[in-house]
Amino acid sequence: MTYMLRLSILVILLTGFTFGKSFSQLTAPGSSYSELTQYPQGSPNDPVFIFCGSEGTLQVNTSLEGEKTFTWEIYNPQSGQFETYFTEVSSGGQSSITQLVDGGYRVTVVSTSGQEVYRGWIFNHSYILEGGVKESNCDYFSLEAVVTPPTATYYDLESGTQVTLSSEYEVEWKQGESIVSRNLNPTIYNPPTADTEYILSVSDRFGCITELSVMYYSIVTKAVFTADPMSGEAPLEVVFTNQSENGDSDGYEWFFFKDLNEIKQISQGSSAPVDSIKDVAFDHSPIYIYENSGIYMVKLVSKKTSEFYTCTDTVYLETHIVVDTSYIAAPNVFTPNGDGVNDNFVVKFWSMQEVKISIFSRWGRLVHIYENSNVQGFRNTWSVSAWDGRIGGRYASPGVYFYVVEGRGRDGQKRWAKGFFHLYRGKD
Repeated sequence: MTYMLRLSILVILLTGFTFGKSFSQLTAPGSSYSELTQYPQGSPNDPVFIFCGSEGTLQVNTSLEGEKTFTWEIYNPQSGQFETYFTEVSSGGQSSITQLVDGGYRVTVVSTSGQEVYRGWIFNHSYILEGGVKESNCDYFSLEAVVTPPTATYYDLESGTQVTLSSEYEVEWKQGESIVSRNLNPTIYNPPTADTEYILSVSDRFGCITELSVMYYSIVTKAVFTADPMSGEAPLEVVFTNQSENGDSDGYEWFFFKDLNEIKQISQGSSAPVDSIKDVAFDHSPIYIYENSGIYMVKLVSKKTSEFYTCTDTVYLETHIVVDTSYIAAPNVFTPNGDGVNDNFVVKFWSMQEVKISIFSRWGRLVHIYENSNVQGFRNTWSVSAWDGRIGGRYASPGVYFYVVEGRGRDGQKRWAKGFFHLYRGKD
């Protein structure tokens, strides 16, 4: 894909000769820059006027009185002579010519009160920019451009010697307000995941700027995701939110690793590669349930397929998902009096697979049993109401009771706890 852009720059080299006592001048209205010519034969230097992005105009102003004849001439480099270009008779003090082609110009102002002569050089300074994306793959893309600067040549009017005017241009590639490179043909690594416009800006010593727009069409992707929650009791349900950029809708692959401690145990004393992957999913944003305690890592691979390449990007969680080890805790007092506060004997357990809670009177008589062979977790409370303080539908007597908790954690460990607690009835 190639783009071309031209910007006209008018270079006006002017000198003035005055005959008579009156003050007059030749100007270039709207010029952006000025300098002096460098004639090799030592002729008087002429002022140089630069026009950026507009057509040049020469204008003569005179204070000569009466009716005046303005004779404009253009220089012929083949003959070395000026030839008539435009003539105007006016009683006013001003004359101008516009839309000038490259070349030297001279104006002679004649009236009954005197004569004035000025000369100058005009160049329609035009850059040609061509550019585009040369190569684009998964790792980088290359921008290339060709800058064809204008050729501006004037002549020493005494000897005919040619003098070339140098633009001395510089280049910049920009993305938005940021400068990407000052090389004409740069290589851009880590390409953006969005289609992006790059601007080639060519500026010269005259302050004139020419720009070329080049569009990069992205073929890469960036894998990004979040996990919530990052810790909790087993079974822990974790929601993975895919925030990847520029991936194919069906181009996501999730890798759920085994428990870190399990991987370490398998790899100890073995030089063979360890299969550390527990599960693989291809959903856009999966929900994964960690049934057992442990420390887990997750990897996402995002894929982008284009005509010539299949680009991938891989990202890991910054920290591990921690599913806590099993845990049991029981209170030492509760008050089942119907006031809505502490009315139940609540046992907390964390990451348990199965649990059995037995409650005994102070004389060792079994008064209540709570059992659950498939504990699914309690996430916010991490607890279960094991006893409401009733025996056979009647309120139990206040006093000291004993509990025994037995179970198996989702880390595979047997857990148990025992102790006593006080039952206070209080006033109804």
